[in-house]
Amino acid sequence: MLRIHFTGVDLARVRMAGRPDALWETVLSFHRLRDRRDARLFGEWRTETRSRLNSETRLLGALIPSRGYFPDFLTPVEGQYGWDVGLDALRGLRAERIRRELALMGAGARVGAAFGMPAGAGTGGGDTGIPRRLREFMDGGTSYLPKLLGELHGYHRAAVAPYWTHIQAQIEAERAARGRALLDGGADELLASLPPMLRWRAPVLECDYPVDRDVRLRGRGLLLQPSFFCRRTAVTLHDPELPPVLVYPAAAEPASAAAAGESIRPLEEQRQRTLGKLVGHTRSVVLRAIGDGATTSELARRAGVSLASASQHACVMREAGLVTTLRRGNAVLHTVTPLGAALLKGGAVAS
Repeated sequence: MLRIHFTGVDLARVRMAGRPDALWETVLSFHRLRDRRDARLFGEWRTETRSRLNSETRLLGALIPSRGYFPDFLTPVEGQYGWDVGLDALRGLRAERIRRELALMGAGARVGAAFGMPAGAGTGGGDTGIPRRLREFMDGGTSYLPKLLGELHGYHRAAVAPYWTHIQAQIEAERAARGRALLDGGADELLASLPPMLRWRAPVLECDYPVDRDVRLRGRGLLLQPSFFCRRTAVTLHDPELPPVLVYPAAAEPASAAAAGESIRPLEEQRQRTLGKLVGHTRSVVLRAIGDGATTSELARRAGVSLASASQHACVMREAGLVTTLRRGNAVLHTVTPLGAALLKGGAVAS
């Protein structure tokens, strides 16, 4: 059980991440690639990803065990600002931090269990319990960073980048859903609306977790980072001095691929194909991109169209009763009407 303790100041400083974190998605997808669960959702993705992987991932495999601790430095806080910014933060790692966090992986027998070996196996001698590949990384320090960055980049290109539009759409929808909870009831309602593995019992947020742990925010607030590849349990950083972040499974789409019993790509293609026959491909993409609400600029970005095109398509669908538009200051907010939602739902299930 993970228990996150809030003060009144912390509640005022709860915030949602503005976008998916590419490094968190990359690391967590590595877990999904190696397990066999959620086959309906990730089965085809695993097959496609393995067929594209033509680069070395042995160091990643050592740094990201099947279960248990992986180094905090793999998911720097700067990653919330984009893939390139996150990689720049990794390039600037200090050897001292690398050694400290890799040493945590060798604590007790936990590493042996994580790597499927008895304690001390593959360590090249000694009783540190650190596998040989990680021992080499510790000894080499920052000289191993180019290899790590190369493996991360190659794996991300094969496993995450081809699906980034879908991941973005899911996180945008999750943000919209949580934003509505915040507007309806403040931070208290926002925390209470999170997925079932997270339970808000003010002033503590309880999370299903593999170990027993307490995190005290101490006025620093909490960044909520929804993730597409995070499943079953939330994840947080090990170092209590790092900015607090809680990565949790995005669950904004109830009729998701998992619920429909289909993998991501076929369902996505099916929705676009069926709805596209009715209203046209571009307009169906725009309607789906609105999600739980979008400004015109957000809509253009999500749908991959120009600002003028997004405005024109929204206008046509508004006249058809599929979309409503509200003005907020200098921006407008588009939302899907019940008729539009019914159309989207029909597009999701039609053959």
